[in-house]
This record gives sequence, C-alpha cells and structure tokens, in this order.
Amino acid sequence: MGAVTGLRLLPWSDPDGKPCYLASDDAHSPLSRRADAIEAVQMSMGVELLRHARALLAAPKADARELRYLADRLCEALRDVLRVAESRGARLPPCDEGDGPAPVGGGCD
Repeated sequence: MGAVTGLRLLPWSDPDGKPCYLASDDAHSPLSRRADAIEAVQMSMGVELLRHARALLAAPKADARELRYLADRLCEALRDVLRVAESRGARLPPCDEGDGPAPVGGGCD
C-alpha cells in the first residue's frame, strides 16, 4: 500500500459534530463510494429544497412557522453543499505556477 497523499473530508460528522476524514487514495473504495453517494443525495435534496423554497416564497399565504422551517432546512442544505464543495475542492490537482491565474471555479484546465 502506497503513501496516502491527503485526507478526504467526508459528508458527515461524528456524534460530537466534528468533521470526519478518510485517509485513502482509492477513489473506488467502499467508503469513498458511500461518501460519493451521500454527497449526490445531499446535492439532489438541495435542488429539491430550492424548488420548494421558491414555491413557498411565492405563496402569499405562507406563514412565519413555514418560513422558519424553510429557513432551517435551507441552512442545513447550504451547510451540506459547502462541505461537499470543500471536500471536492481539496481533491483538485494543484496548478503549476506557469498555468496563469486559476479559473473562477478553481482547479486547472
């Protein structure tokens, strides 16, 4: 087994709320595949929640209780998506100095 080059931030926390990491360079390991699947679910749920939010915000009779609940769910979805972005960004290959400025989305072409 070769040296591990980095840690992967996983899309879940431990019971104390601390981040969990995977030390493996095998992107196809069972735990890596599980993390990929959970990230896909989190992203999909965020898309659906955004659709629901737009509909609820357009509803003239939405009450404060519904809007507070929506705000809580949007905060959770944003937290999840930011964790996915951080995890994926950390796994991008480094750019060479001669590549010029990094694209807006980060990474190299």
